[in-house]
Amino acid sequence: MSEQYVLDLQEVDETQIAVVGGKGAHLGGLSGIEGVRVPSGFCVTTAAFRQVVAQDPAVVDQLDRLSRLGPDDREAVRALGEEIRRTVEGIAVPDGLAAAVTAALARHGEQAAYAVRSSATAEDLPTASFAGQQDTYLNVVGPAGILRHISRCWASLFTERAVTYRQRAGIDHRTVQMAVVVQRMVLPHASGILFTADPVTGNRKVAAVDAGFGLGEALVSGLVNPDVFKVRDGEVIARTVAAKQRAIVGVPGGGTQEVAVAPEQQEQPSLTDAQVLRLVELGRRIEARFGRPQDIEWCLVDDDFRIVQSRPITTLFPVPEAGDAENRLYVSVGHQQMMTDAMRPLGLSMWQLTAMVPMHEAGGRLFVDVTGRLAAPASRAGLLDLMGKGDPLVRDALETVLDRGDFIPSLPDPGAAPGTGTATAAPPALSTSDPTTADPATADPAIVPELIERSRASLAALRRDIRTKTGPALFEFLLDACEEHKRLLGDPLNMQAIMAGMEATWWLNDTLLAWLGEKSAADTLTLSAPDNITSEMGLALLDVADAIRPHPEVVAYLRGVTDEDFLDGLPKLAGGTEARDAIEGYLDRYGMRCVGEIDITRPRWNERPSTLVPVILDNVRLFEPGAAERHFEQGRQQAEQKERDVLTRLRALPDGERKADRTKRMIDQVRAFVGYREYPKYNIVSRYSVYKQALLEEAGRLVRAGVLREAEDVFHLTFQEFHDLVRTHRLDGRLIEHRKEAFRSYETLAPPRVLTSDGEAVAGAYRRENVPDGALVGLPVSAGTVEGRARVILDMAQADLEAGDILVTAHTDPSWSPLFVAIAGLVTEVGGLMTHGAVIAREYGLPAVVGVDRATRLIRDGQRIRVHGTDGYVELLP
Repeated sequence: MSEQYVLDLQEVDETQIAVVGGKGAHLGGLSGIEGVRVPSGFCVTTAAFRQVVAQDPAVVDQLDRLSRLGPDDREAVRALGEEIRRTVEGIAVPDGLAAAVTAALARHGEQAAYAVRSSATAEDLPTASFAGQQDTYLNVVGPAGILRHISRCWASLFTERAVTYRQRAGIDHRTVQMAVVVQRMVLPHASGILFTADPVTGNRKVAAVDAGFGLGEALVSGLVNPDVFKVRDGEVIARTVAAKQRAIVGVPGGGTQEVAVAPEQQEQPSLTDAQVLRLVELGRRIEARFGRPQDIEWCLVDDDFRIVQSRPITTLFPVPEAGDAENRLYVSVGHQQMMTDAMRPLGLSMWQLTAMVPMHEAGGRLFVDVTGRLAAPASRAGLLDLMGKGDPLVRDALETVLDRGDFIPSLPDPGAAPGTGTATAAPPALSTSDPTTADPATADPAIVPELIERSRASLAALRRDIRTKTGPALFEFLLDACEEHKRLLGDPLNMQAIMAGMEATWWLNDTLLAWLGEKSAADTLTLSAPDNITSEMGLALLDVADAIRPHPEVVAYLRGVTDEDFLDGLPKLAGGTEARDAIEGYLDRYGMRCVGEIDITRPRWNERPSTLVPVILDNVRLFEPGAAERHFEQGRQQAEQKERDVLTRLRALPDGERKADRTKRMIDQVRAFVGYREYPKYNIVSRYSVYKQALLEEAGRLVRAGVLREAEDVFHLTFQEFHDLVRTHRLDGRLIEHRKEAFRSYETLAPPRVLTSDGEAVAGAYRRENVPDGALVGLPVSAGTVEGRARVILDMAQADLEAGDILVTAHTDPSWSPLFVAIAGLVTEVGGLMTHGAVIAREYGLPAVVGVDRATRLIRDGQRIRVHGTDGYVELLP
């Protein structure tokens, strides 16, 4: 009986989480590390918890009810959690368990003081630490007190904070069990926390130590500020000694108390530098044992460290695997693509297969290694210039690392000496010439329809040829299709067309600022530019609303849509056939799009057409018939008027005719090419839709063969793993579950714009002074100023807009464009001058500021704000 309910710490290790919980398993593992001292003790196993809970059937019903609540049902979670805790604490401890605990106490010292600590099976995991979510009781004396506190630990599994944490981590309450660790109490001189990686920057080579006098509860509770030490390469590189006026100490008869620290001791460091270095060395051993950075609780007793807990640091962003120990600097792909959400393995690997440069995966995101280009001065200048035009925060972060001088070596320019390679000129896009003295090369506008036709022909061939491909032959075909995909993107004519519009935009903005003192003039000059497939997509949904608006029965029907087969019910209504045809026509042209569309695993609009229904209904309510045509024509007229105004003002300047002629050429160039900027992405996503349909059909065959449980399980395999599975029909069932768990953990992480190989997330800054106090700073991408109600929307399907609203969201890829026709301004957390949201904001004439850090948290939904799209900041209004 005792063997089932109680195990000494020396009998367990980190593989036994199911038996002794995360904390107990880690403490057992720590006990086996040479040189690491862990206070002795034992674990009351999960078998004991199951035995106790089984005595009251009410707990099962309560857990079922709890599993149906969401994390936002705060009051219901609190009340039901309290009910479960009362039930658990009211269950008598079985005699056999009480005897086993009493016997364990006799072995370790029956009248000694103990710490009684919760150890849940969903705790101290690599993907979820649950730090502080369940209870710990210190300095408990005697068998009766320890048994009582064991029951309290079991009950703490259902505190509001623990329940909410599990809900947000996607963990089923019914699957979690509680063990309890009972350890000999140590009464330390000092205690605290050691992070073997910097918890703020993520740097894996920097350890951080928080320390204070007495028990660690004083630090955890916030009673005192800790002394903080930073250590790198065996040296204390920073220290902050706090004034520690209070401490928590153990009371001889049991319990703890708060005491005053002697005045002469308050500003003394709680650890010497030598002790800090010794502690960090212990931490590195522990980190090596568990294979990842650790959050370690420690105590100092008689100049000897005792380790009382170690858990993974789950908030660190992973580092791409490089295969060597060289310093590397990575730039986020997601920030360039306006999609920083985590991607599943199939999505990551498909994007890698079709990318024009090598990409490295970490934390469910992709990064490009820019170390080589930054090391050589010639390519460095071009890269920084391009990054700065796209996202100044990326450039500033890169320059922050370069300014340190020791992370990236400076290499000779290519071609500077024999044997170093052939020098190549930077492309025009990277030119830093003065725009008032040098015009970008012009391109022939006729290449735009030619390129579009090439893309359409290639897409038609893909759709035709893939129909007959199944099994391994499909994957060989798709590898060839990805090469064609890259050939289209890398076509010099395609790059020329893209850069022609971008360079003309930059030239107009820089030159007209210099000549006329006017900021962002190109924003108005590019309104309603032709051939912009993304802005056409937004306007086309206004036409769909026009087809629906005259039919009240259809409008009412759409308001009640809850599933994806609603189109089948439309013909039964007056006007329903016309409405269905309009929606299906829209899906035929744009149904391959969706939020996060660079991830092939995301559901497309043609898979979930209900996503569009709220936007259609908003358009029905907010606009009059013919709004799309009027919107486009109004923009075109504004652009023409702006052109006349600019040219008139230029001709009045010295050398005005020449300046006006140069500007006219650039206006013609920008209007001919800026719309094409969106077409390559449209073609990429169109091809992705074809790939996805074929891959899902193949997954369906594996389901029917009994190889997979669900077709979408293949989303958690890489392309190569999927290919291998089709050939062998062999799959480790644990792999899919492991990948799903990893994906859930990646979803909780925010990817950095710039990441070093040391794991440091480098945040750039806007270095501007002309911003009002309290304003949120960002990148100006679409000129104008607008004041209105902020609508903080993270899910396009949940949009509920009114005329004049300002959209505030994390990021906007092209799929958000249908919302743009109904809003008055845009604020995003991610974005750059030429990212899709910025391009469409300018196309629609919306004042926009992007790259506003934590905008969706700092701006309240419904709050009035003022967006300064010309100067790049957002004011929060009373």
